[in-house]
Amino acid sequence: MPRAPLQNPQQLPVAVIVGATSKWQADGGNTVLVHGKTVSDNDIPVRSRWGLGGALAQKFATEGNFVVLTTRTSANAVGLSDVIKEAGGQSMVIELDVSSEESVTAAFDAVRQRVGDPEVLIYNAGYMAGRELPKNQELLEYFPVELFDIALATACRGPFLVAKEVLPAMRSRNCGSIFFSNNQYSLRGRKRNTGESLYYPRTIMRALAQALTEEYSEFGVHVANVVVDGFIDSPGTRALDHFKKHPEMLIDPASIAEAFYYLHTQDRSCWTHELQLTTSACKPSF
Repeated sequence: MPRAPLQNPQQLPVAVIVGATSKWQADGGNTVLVHGKTVSDNDIPVRSRWGLGGALAQKFATEGNFVVLTTRTSANAVGLSDVIKEAGGQSMVIELDVSSEESVTAAFDAVRQRVGDPEVLIYNAGYMAGRELPKNQELLEYFPVELFDIALATACRGPFLVAKEVLPAMRSRNCGSIFFSNNQYSLRGRKRNTGESLYYPRTIMRALAQALTEEYSEFGVHVANVVVDGFIDSPGTRALDHFKKHPEMLIDPASIAEAFYYLHTQDRSCWTHELQLTTSACKPSF
């Protein structure tokens, strides 16, 4: 009889959240860039403190999954891990840099050895490449190549690398879910405005989801691109002046997490492969 994984003795289904923390959390990179400091999250419910990644982790843990929280720096996920534990869930934190093949390989080797093969993979990694550029650098000719490489590594190469790590076991078991957390800029190429990242590489992430759907649906692997069409409620976004006046324009991350879990539990006779989520206060993007 095979020995139970070291940290998952109950052999709970394993859900890996790639990007379990948020750049808009209280001390996140976007928060500090935009506000010039960290902000307080004392009045923010725990479902929103770590943005979408944290909400996904809490939802899947609540539903009985062993959740793997990946983040570039493990200290970022300590609070989230504690919240999951306090709620009776199980999780572990693994450092992962999606731009590094060696980091991705090492992280998933650790997941398999310590808790088992993932049943769910959610790619929620984000990037800031371009947000810091001034107004006179909006045109592509001024965009630094090194920032372009960061966008490509996170939006294109990263999803490819992590999918390769989980697809063989999912195909062998004839079941599994791979979901990409994407945004409205994945629907078509758009001009980069001041304060925005370079987003059109995200169209490749969407194309990858479509290609994997054609390749792996027959092997029981459910692949979907989830378009989060707007700003997600989190400490950093809630502190923006615009959303102080219009909080209804923020999307509740816990509600997004419910949508992801709905996808995971769909009957295979009726799978959704793209889902677009927009707050009722805004018009959907096209």
